[in-house]
Amino acid sequence: MALIDRIKRFLGSSKGQQARARAERMARDPRTQAKVRGLLAKFRGGGKGRPM
Repeated sequence: MALIDRIKRFLGSSKGQQARARAERMARDPRTQAKVRGLLAKFRGGGKGRPM
């Protein structure tokens, strides 16, 4: 459980809170959402993915 404890400590620190806030902003960004949907479709074998 040492890894879990380290993660908890990091998330409690100011740098961890900044990283969390940045991740939340990125998750709300429509461009990031489109990238994730494209990757999921690619791994699931559905959809065209990105055009080349």
